[in-house]
Amino acid sequence: MTAVREGASGTPVLALEGVSKRFGAVQALADVDLQVRAGEVVALVGDNGAGKSTLIKVIAGVGPADTGEIRWEGRPVAVTSPGAAQALGIATVYQDLALCDNLDVVGNLFLGRELRRFGVLDEVAMEKRSRDLLHTLSIRIPSVRIPVASLSGGQRQTVAISRSLLGRPKVVLLDEPTAALGVEQTAQVLDLVERLRSQGLGVILISHNMVDVKAVADRVAVLRLGRNNGVFDADRTSQEEIIAAITGASDNAVSRRRTRTDVPEEASDDRSQE
Repeated sequence: MTAVREGASGTPVLALEGVSKRFGAVQALADVDLQVRAGEVVALVGDNGAGKSTLIKVIAGVGPADTGEIRWEGRPVAVTSPGAAQALGIATVYQDLALCDNLDVVGNLFLGRELRRFGVLDEVAMEKRSRDLLHTLSIRIPSVRIPVASLSGGQRQTVAISRSLLGRPKVVLLDEPTAALGVEQTAQVLDLVERLRSQGLGVILISHNMVDVKAVADRVAVLRLGRNNGVFDADRTSQEEIIAAITGASDNAVSRRRTRTDVPEEASDDRSQE
């Protein structure tokens, strides 16, 4: 059931073992394991309340785990703050993107990490690095000096992802990157996810969209009620099997529809004659 994409092998860059997190009487996570290797896209899926956001916050250092271990390139580490996660090489792009509409692309890419020369903002260096970064990722934007407010949803998402790469991370967490995007904009973002993989980064993709998951993920990790409920090879597992793991039931509307459409033609003829 579990498999690793060709080229994504060896010691995981990031591994979680037995991670648990409680909020008062609510057990948000219980003994969760997760691994991601260099050059691999792992989709993290689950129903609302399954623990996906809590797990991402644990990895990003926003809400450290109560128990369990996080290993980075094989060694135990303490991810107690966002700064600690970034120092390791973990970048997170949240669903709200946290972009400033009144700033241009360069201003957003370097927000909080501006380059200076003799105490003055080095606009030339930041613009050049912005162009080089977007070119490396094959991101098409009319100008790096265009206000972010004038960009499409897909372009805004690619700017947010590009900003996360300035710190040269090894693992990128993407929280619902295609939510509320159109078909063309979604394709742009998924193309970027594939380019991140081709550059050797590990990617954890949170998504409710099974089409997107099947399109780019190598493995699919399912959370249900705060616990692991299966890790699947994306190429060898049907959408129905993944949905069954998410819902905890093998009999659902999707599987029933699939069963009806899979009825042999002879059987359909027999039923029509009855």
